[in-house]
Amino acid sequence: MEGSYPEVVKALKEGSKVILVHGNADMDAVGSAYALSRVFGNCTIYAPDGLDRVSRMVVEKMGIPVAEECDISAFDRIVVVDTSSPEQLTPVTAIPDDAVIIDHHMPTGRWDGKVFLCDDSMRACTQIVLRIIRESGARIDKETGMALIGGMITDSGHFQFADAQMLRDFSDVMDEADIDMDLAFNFTRMETSMSERVAMMKCVERSRFDRVGDMIVAVSYGGSFEASGCRALTQAGADVVFVGSQRDDSYRVSARATQEMIRRGIHLGEIMKSLGSEVDADGGGHGGAAGISGTGDVEAILHICMQRTMDEFRRIKKAGETAPSDRSDEPY
Repeated sequence: MEGSYPEVVKALKEGSKVILVHGNADMDAVGSAYALSRVFGNCTIYAPDGLDRVSRMVVEKMGIPVAEECDISAFDRIVVVDTSSPEQLTPVTAIPDDAVIIDHHMPTGRWDGKVFLCDDSMRACTQIVLRIIRESGARIDKETGMALIGGMITDSGHFQFADAQMLRDFSDVMDEADIDMDLAFNFTRMETSMSERVAMMKCVERSRFDRVGDMIVAVSYGGSFEASGCRALTQAGADVVFVGSQRDDSYRVSARATQEMIRRGIHLGEIMKSLGSEVDADGGGHGGAAGISGTGDVEAILHICMQRTMDEFRRIKKAGETAPSDRSDEPY
């Protein structure tokens, strides 16, 4: 069922809560959970499948308690943030119907029957949490503010994918929590490790690409750092990229698109959601950033992703939305 802000605030004010974040949780998920825990209290943050590198660094900096094991049945209320489907909470599987779900991804239908507060127009889940806090009437202190803007910075690619609403939200939190811009940016900044640099180089080396007119799609296989691999291929010149990894029978693919391609009609969340429904996998996301995970062969999934994107490129070209180009459509 669709949840409202007053309904969610009422639920968060009552009893003990466990706040779940998706596997390999990013700063937007952790920031959302921590901000809620500070404002509403009596909360335990639970990351059933760990944190990513940036959120681990922030957790250590701020001393945020995050449980690695937890009996969710011991709490009065279960809250899930920044998570588009129950599969992203593995090994947790049973989420009760009175759970509160707070998300900003394109709805997948996987949370039907729950109290579901979702706004996929928001670039970050922390923007929705900000509105929940406003609805509660609470003030935003510095630590809560840092958690909120940390999610905004990272989920917008350091504002590369921000919109006017996010910039207004960011400014409002900075004002209320008395946060300077240099502190905000240094909060989530970390040096690129040698292993990440090597993974990015291998990703470029293993890549293959195709194009229609002036639009290029690239795919690659990497053992780790899929998001960094996407960034490397985008910086190399690709407009849409898919980077996958394989662990035993399971695969994961991260996808990114430039803002220009989003403006021209590419929506990666729709591509991944559609593909996920066809291959019985968990797929979805935003226009410029999405992913899919499931059981099967990652190379086969990457091939399908490339073909789907090529179909979208042809649709865009046929509609006359591309700039004139004297290059052919022959693949490389």
